[in-house]
Order: sequence, then C-alpha cells, then structure tokens
Amino acid sequence: MARWKYRGDAAIAEGFRPAFVKAYKRHFPDCLPVPIPLAPERLLERGFNQAEQLASFVGEPVNVLKRPEMAEKQSKTSYAGRLNGDSRPFVFDNHREFAIKDRHLLLIDDIYTTGATVRKAARPLLEAGAAAVSALTLARAVKLADEGGFV
Repeated sequence: MARWKYRGDAAIAEGFRPAFVKAYKRHFPDCLPVPIPLAPERLLERGFNQAEQLASFVGEPVNVLKRPEMAEKQSKTSYAGRLNGDSRPFVFDNHREFAIKDRHLLLIDDIYTTGATVRKAARPLLEAGAAAVSALTLARAVKLADEGGFV
C-alpha cells in the first residue's frame, strides 16, 4: 500500500482491481463514483490521485469535490484528532456540469481509518442535493488497543 500511495507506483493498483470491482458490483452497482480529491500540492507530490484511480475501475469518476487547501496529512494526525476535527476540507465544485441532485453517490478512497474523511466529504454533496452518499474504500485501518499506530 505504501509503495502504491507514497512512492508513486500506480501500476500496483491493478492488483486491487478485481476485488474492488466485485465489491462495487455487489453493494453499489447504481452509484456514481466520486473520488476523494487531493489538495493540489499533494497531487503534485504524488503524481496521481489513488482514489481517482480506484474510481476509474468502476466507471467514469465524477469529480465534483475539491480540496482547496493543504491540510495536515491524515497519517500524521492522531486518532482523537481525526475523530474530533471540525474542519470542512471539501467543497462542492459547482462549476461542474454534472448533476448530482437526487443521485446516489459513492465516495471512493483508499483507506478508511476513522471515517472522518468520508463524513466530511459527504456533507457538501448532501448539501448540494445528492439523495444519498455511501463510501467504498480499498482497506480499513484498525487501531490496536495496546499500540499508538494503525495497521
């Protein structure tokens, strides 16, 4: 996962495709895939958006969210900080012509840790008129009770 996400080896994602597509078809076949956006600086740093790559496996990514400012990396934020953060890092890109009103959208991301990212991304979509917002992620990080990190 680190090699794919942080070291720019986008080809690794092909190994994730079959299971990701299977989960999409089983649970969310009629949803529009909306990738979690990266801040412009992070996109330049990585060279690609891993969530957009995953979204492309299940359809044409619907890029209706923007992340206008660089926030602290989630991997550098404490578990409590992720849960209690009150920021609004995502905005609905109303310059997009694609209508989301009354549609079921599916947020796509690589890792689900606390759910803070998907909750914060869902808010502007619901405010813009989406009927529902669900999420599909490639992996789930689990906090170990005895450890300070995630696996």
